[in-house]
Amino acid sequence: MTDLSASEARRTFLAAQSLARRRPTRTPHEREFRAYVARQGVLQVDSVNVLARAHYLPIFSRFGSYSTGALDAWLWGSGETFEHWGHEASVMPLELLAPMSHRMGSPGMWERRVRERLNGERPGLLERVRAEVEAHGPVTATELEHLAPRERKGGTWWDYSHVKSALELLFAVGHIAASRRGNFERVYDSTQRQWGRPPVDQGGWALADQDARKALFLAGLQATGVGTVADVADHFRLQPTASRALAHEIVDDGDATWVSVEGWKQPALLAVAAADPGRATGAALLSPFDPVCWFRPRLARMFSVDYRIEIYTPAEQRVYGYYCLPFLLGDDIVARVDLKADRKQRALLVQATWREPHVAPGSRRRSDATIARALAEELRLMATWLGLDVMRVGARGDLASALAAAADGA
Repeated sequence: MTDLSASEARRTFLAAQSLARRRPTRTPHEREFRAYVARQGVLQVDSVNVLARAHYLPIFSRFGSYSTGALDAWLWGSGETFEHWGHEASVMPLELLAPMSHRMGSPGMWERRVRERLNGERPGLLERVRAEVEAHGPVTATELEHLAPRERKGGTWWDYSHVKSALELLFAVGHIAASRRGNFERVYDSTQRQWGRPPVDQGGWALADQDARKALFLAGLQATGVGTVADVADHFRLQPTASRALAHEIVDDGDATWVSVEGWKQPALLAVAAADPGRATGAALLSPFDPVCWFRPRLARMFSVDYRIEIYTPAEQRVYGYYCLPFLLGDDIVARVDLKADRKQRALLVQATWREPHVAPGSRRRSDATIARALAEELRLMATWLGLDVMRVGARGDLASALAAAADGA
């Protein structure tokens, strides 16, 4: 079994994530969007917009300033991608539609519960909603509410109406497709119009469950380069226990080898195509929805970072801030910043700045001033990309004064 140092494994992972090198100087367009989605296999979407939409940030982290309108037009207008539950709500390359069929054809507890509730409370609604989408899509949930008007006023954002629940269920099981409009509103359409193929229950394009899981596991390994079975499985939210057999299969197929990594308790898979660049020279602010941040055990093991998003934590219990982005410098995550885009004031608010207390295994400790200078440069680039004229650094956090000095000295 090959041995890797902790640094070699980390650089290999960052290279697979397209984060090991400085950004290219050219402005990214469709070619870069296509390359990212093909390489990662999944781009997570989320409605949080305190800084920028979740699907915008990973592209910026890797390629720099670009037109978000151009990305949206490609994601939901090119016919090269589809949205489904890959890693949470995600956009994926159309090539992964067949592997995703196993998830559509294997409804979980939520789908079963919703179907039972709808059949009990609104018999026949699922069939009517599906027929309307087929006949008149693309449509929003609001445009179909007349099929089952609410009997009471809606509550919180997750308090779905019967029609919205029906649409989400039909989408989850592959009977209809979904995409987004310019305001991020989800719209529903027939799979034939959106995906170029019939619904999964009428198609003949679905893969057998084991073949589908293997294809997704292999795509996850391509995106991570090196990782434990659990690391790789998390990329598409596959069950780690069931994925162990898949790992042995892809090793037998010659697509990966087993390696031991310094400090790791579990053996790791190394993709045959993965490579250690020898040196990591990039810098990037990472969204909480970035693939690097998804799997917390890997983040702790590779980077010595204890991280969680505190959006759902009551304000008085937050440690670092509402929307903290880790800052990657070279092969180490050295700081985190709580950011907000104040669009009315055209300001990037740095509400807190924290230095990470530990360095990644095998990495060297940098001075506060070095980190602050690199972070200030990255924040200025982000502000320009977001169309914000000023950056305001708050006093909270043990790195805040160093960042304020670096920002003032630019």
